[in-house]
Amino acid sequence: MRAAVVGGSLGGLHAALLLTDLGVEVDVYERSPSELVQRGAGIGFLPESARYLVERAGVPLDRISVATSHIRYLGRRGESIYDSPHAYRFSSWNTVYRELLARIQPPRYHLGHEMTGWDDDGDTVEVQLAGRPSRRVDLLVCADGVGSLARARLLPGVRPSYSGYVAWRGMVPEACLDPTIRSTFDDAITYYVYANSHILVYPIPGPDGSVTPGHRLLNFVWYRNYLEGSDLDDVLTDDHGLRREISVPPGAASARHVAEMRTVAQARLPAPIARIVAETAQPFLQVVYDIEVLRMAFGRACLIGDAAFVVRPHAAAGTAKAAADAWALADAIRGERHVPTALARWEPAQLVLGARLLERTRRIGRRSQFDGTWVPGDPELIFGLCGPGQ
Repeated sequence: MRAAVVGGSLGGLHAALLLTDLGVEVDVYERSPSELVQRGAGIGFLPESARYLVERAGVPLDRISVATSHIRYLGRRGESIYDSPHAYRFSSWNTVYRELLARIQPPRYHLGHEMTGWDDDGDTVEVQLAGRPSRRVDLLVCADGVGSLARARLLPGVRPSYSGYVAWRGMVPEACLDPTIRSTFDDAITYYVYANSHILVYPIPGPDGSVTPGHRLLNFVWYRNYLEGSDLDDVLTDDHGLRREISVPPGAASARHVAEMRTVAQARLPAPIARIVAETAQPFLQVVYDIEVLRMAFGRACLIGDAAFVVRPHAAAGTAKAAADAWALADAIRGERHVPTALARWEPAQLVLGARLLERTRRIGRRSQFDGTWVPGDPELIFGLCGPGQ
């Protein structure tokens, strides 16, 4: 069996590795001309996200993630107002990407290969690539992310739905911070919740993947509301006047908006968290969108990860969902070598998983950003793919 995986990010790499382990001949096509870097910064490292590296690659979990032992909430003056023991793990997009990519045979990972379309004749799929010869395969796995070309072709009526807010993000080396500030965050995920907003801070591996205290990064995610239309357009217009669609990457955010964000941080956030924001050299932002699909399997082609459902980050489960899609796909192919039949069997459970996760993250986002009903200690707020803590 031959497969093409379109999209070389975490979901695509998981699919490629798991299919390769079955003996499938897999090629990954990534449109970027260079290896991917710093997409999304920190990630909640749920068991599904770590499973391949731990179970199949034998990578020690402590080498690729940072363990925290508490969930903590700060009050306006920086005092702890809630502290509960709870174990989480956090990693970084870069760390996980590098570890997965290292296990792909270099000739099978093709940079600068953009899919422009495909033809499925029922027996095989012919994948068309911009400026390159087409490839004929038995299975096409579309893992091309939030702005998926495949989804646009297969489900032209599906459009992103804006949540009403964006996530400002950034990272600061621990070594740059006063030890007293550092100690506030090094063993916990730390929240601050105020009217129509919340921010969280947690430790992640350093730029070189180091998990040694003092060599790590502190990662913040700050959810802020912007009205759809001119307000959103303005914050998404970068420093060169280009209006971005999904995110404004590090170094590109408008200096005016970065200055405004830092001013609001100083005025509204507890001092230790405001310091993290102030010390972030290149903050960036991601629009929080919802995308829901009613199909993921189409003959010999399928959508996985963010190419199918795009969920809000509040369950820390986006990467885990992409990995779970890939594991389930491999299980389906293992049990049924006829690809259309395997995909038809694979699809129902993944649709249920995506829809339930999307609805849960919508509820959590409404509680923080609009309803004002976010309560520290509420078990629904615990991270998890299949439910709180699951």
